[in-house]
Amino acid sequence: MPDTTAPQTASAETAPAPSGHRPPSTGPAHNLTIAALGVVFGDIGTSPLYAIKQCFHDGSAVTEPRVFGVLSLIIWALTIVVTGKYVILLMRADNRGEGGIFALTIQALVATEGRRNRWILVAGLIGGSLFFGDSVLTPAISVLSAVEGLEVRAPELQPYVIPLTLVLLIVLFMAQRRGTGRVGGFFGPVLILWFSVLGFLGLTQIAQNPGILKALNPLYGIELIVSDPVDGFVLLGAVVLAVTGAEALYADMGHFGRAPIRRAWFYIVFPCLLLNYFGQGALLLANPETLQNPFYYLAPDWAVFPLVALASAATVIASQAVISGAFSLSRQAVQLGYLPRMQVRHTSEQAIGQVFLPEVNSILLVAVVVTVLLFRSSDSLGAAYGIAVTGTMTVDTILGFTFLYMGARWPLWLLIPLFGLFAIVDLSFFGANLLKVTEGGWFPLIVASLVFSIMGTWWRGRRLLAAQRARDAMPLDLFIETLRPERPVRVPGTAIFMTRDLTQVPVALLHALKHYKALHERVVILQVDTAGVPHVPDERRLEIQEIGKGFYTMLVHYGFMDEPNIMRALALCRMQHFHVNLMETSFFIGREKIRPRPRRTGFLRWRDRLFIFLTNVAVDATEFFRIPPNRVVELGGQVEI
Repeated sequence: MPDTTAPQTASAETAPAPSGHRPPSTGPAHNLTIAALGVVFGDIGTSPLYAIKQCFHDGSAVTEPRVFGVLSLIIWALTIVVTGKYVILLMRADNRGEGGIFALTIQALVATEGRRNRWILVAGLIGGSLFFGDSVLTPAISVLSAVEGLEVRAPELQPYVIPLTLVLLIVLFMAQRRGTGRVGGFFGPVLILWFSVLGFLGLTQIAQNPGILKALNPLYGIELIVSDPVDGFVLLGAVVLAVTGAEALYADMGHFGRAPIRRAWFYIVFPCLLLNYFGQGALLLANPETLQNPFYYLAPDWAVFPLVALASAATVIASQAVISGAFSLSRQAVQLGYLPRMQVRHTSEQAIGQVFLPEVNSILLVAVVVTVLLFRSSDSLGAAYGIAVTGTMTVDTILGFTFLYMGARWPLWLLIPLFGLFAIVDLSFFGANLLKVTEGGWFPLIVASLVFSIMGTWWRGRRLLAAQRARDAMPLDLFIETLRPERPVRVPGTAIFMTRDLTQVPVALLHALKHYKALHERVVILQVDTAGVPHVPDERRLEIQEIGKGFYTMLVHYGFMDEPNIMRALALCRMQHFHVNLMETSFFIGREKIRPRPRRTGFLRWRDRLFIFLTNVAVDATEFFRIPPNRVVELGGQVEI
């Protein structure tokens, strides 16, 4: 990876702390709530399609204790995990309005010091990797479970389930380039209809058997587990399907803000989910044979096909939550130095968190299609689904506790009982899902391992490369001392050299001096610094210092959710009385070819090759930093790792 191009990640101790942050979006509150409903809650909102059915997938009889126990576990899982942990608590642990595993990781890093930082970073990378595994499985299981409703009314349509599922998924991923704001604005009304139908269908069954509401008592769930601990523990692996989407809810907070997401959850999503789950339970008690697909049997025969169409639309929307979350996390990972540079397209002028990453979108599409063809049914995917979700939730609990205790300084008497409860629930769910590794749980673990290897290799490779350059580099102050008025020749104009370290001479500068035997009258050494906050205001964007003999250093600060744009940054120079004339300015960028060292230590050979591959596919620095190509001079070289 070139020394002169990639952004430098600020440490927790040196990250600038801006005085404020820009709101994630603007606009009428009800519009944001509807848009958030369309993007954020699709995943958890379509869980009724398969959650109850999976709880009886092991062949358990439909008995009153079983139904009441399952409902009690689902209701209290939604209450504790989604409402208590994510909506109420972890949304307070935001990083200047941004949520998600990486934003929480940065918060925890800032709050700790010393050797613990490495473990927090590893935990964050593991959680992020598991989330990407979830991003592959969610679209597959959601859309498959909806289209499978065709078999309830017309079993002869079974051969068309897989083709129709693939068509819907391809359409969804093709629509991503339009942006989450537009997609959410279109999807929001559909989700309002979906949740209304969920609530109405459940309410009709509750009216026939109001006694089902006794399942609100948590003792039914506890008794079900205590009566048969082994079976109860296995059952938790299916119950967790009701809370899938909670991490996506948190990761998408930067798209719409905390308040719209909370309003949508408390006023619409949570009540309608409760009604539908209770309705399915009442239906099973009245007609145990409906266990084949209790959700679709809630509707009369004439409404099954329309319900399949609505469910298919809702499950396509469900995939939007994790897809937009994957875009947000990928962008944060790029800015923080965990992934190579990628194209980042902003899709909204008002909502700064709404982005589209073409490479991530294409990779997810291919992975989701392969997943559908590999598993071919929602029942098969149900076994694979929970590990990624519960693993990410467990990491969120650890990092959330670390930040709230060491960073926000919440008292232990409050945190220990709260996070003790969260940890017990998360670890129980995670342990139950580990039992399903051989049944399909291996798939998200493989996906997460691949993502973790990529992020870990990129992060470690950049550190090794930076350390090697530091050993070979020439101090900038020593270089300037050697300059004489008559040598080298100074030519009119400004030269900007990008670097990782303002104290060292950029390799591109040495190459330029070697080839041209001259320097510009004004030389700017520029470093891009990514801070551990989402956004840096313009008044704190630049630090310019004159160091003598026509040399200047310029430090450009960005948050990990900001869009690097060197030309806009240079336009701010006038605020510090430093004028840059673009027509008289040249940018010098080093483009290095990285080769593996024949007999080296500290890096396995396969990681060498992976790092070199990632370096080669990274987006060009000129494009990433928005530098005019006609003002760029690239100078090549080789470096061994």
